[in-house]
Amino acid sequence: MKLNTPRWWYRRDRRHGAVARTLLKPASWIWAAATARRLARATPADPGAPVISIGNLTVGGSGKTPVAREVLRLLKAAGVEAHALSRGYGGSLSGPVRVDPAVHTAAEVGDEPLMLALDGPAWIARDRAAGARAAVAAGAQALVLDDAHQNAALNKALSLVVVDGETRDDEWPFGDGSVFPSGPMREPLKAGLARADGVVILLPADLPEPDAELVEAFGDVPVFVARLEPAAPPPPGPLVGFAGIAKPWKVERSLIAAGADLKDFAPFPDHAAFRDQDLRFLAERAAQFGAQLITTEKDWSRLPPEWRERVISWPVRAAFEDEAGFEALLRSAAPYSAR
Repeated sequence: MKLNTPRWWYRRDRRHGAVARTLLKPASWIWAAATARRLARATPADPGAPVISIGNLTVGGSGKTPVAREVLRLLKAAGVEAHALSRGYGGSLSGPVRVDPAVHTAAEVGDEPLMLALDGPAWIARDRAAGARAAVAAGAQALVLDDAHQNAALNKALSLVVVDGETRDDEWPFGDGSVFPSGPMREPLKAGLARADGVVILLPADLPEPDAELVEAFGDVPVFVARLEPAAPPPPGPLVGFAGIAKPWKVERSLIAAGADLKDFAPFPDHAAFRDQDLRFLAERAAQFGAQLITTEKDWSRLPPEWRERVISWPVRAAFEDEAGFEALLRSAAPYSAR
């Protein structure tokens, strides 16, 4: 059974979830040591094309997939044949498999690869090196690796970490700095930044600037700010929203900030498989308000086909404030002139 992300993970004040933090500390030490050992022992493979890694330092919820989509869009606009490559978390297929939205389901390939495949070539592979070789053999001139900052199977030309820039109400992207499961960190901040070539701070559209203290936390690593903007406004009329992502409360905030007439919102665990009883409950709740159901693109991709016509998919995109500067960083990894 999947559990909702603990809100106290993202509180800097250690009084929140104090008992759980203390009890889970030994497991955190084991997790951090195992991650460090695995990375130190890895021998990265060269797939024959530059690899741009989009990862993060925390367990889910930073906005990696919108950033990966924007990187793919920028490379495509520059004439680079870039393919997405993902582990296919939540899917049953081990790959290498090229994702076909007309054939595959989220249960087979995972929801994020299914989204990426709507924009261009996307692959899933539990063995990242094998997946990279398959993509290059199919014509990939660059690979955009989704969620792989803690995976050293491939030699990376550029490693980007995406950070959730929302810091209101004492919420801090790294909580008190504790490693999973006593906090949200996949590894200590210093260790993760040592392998990063750039940081992308992803902000909601209604926050004016990133927190200065947050920017300072990254030291000399280049920082780029991107905003998670609606690709389309919410539809008019009453809405009932739901989301099964790492931080579902952010979807609720974003809908309200975008002007949605949101009557109710239901959170689900990350990558939740929506059961028929869940969807019937949501439909009944929407009927009480005379409302339409709305969810994220990622959640929509996991809906049974018969429910997709009954639920609105709300698209968002990552828009970089300094797009030219960010493109220059991409060009250093995948030179456009060589394509």
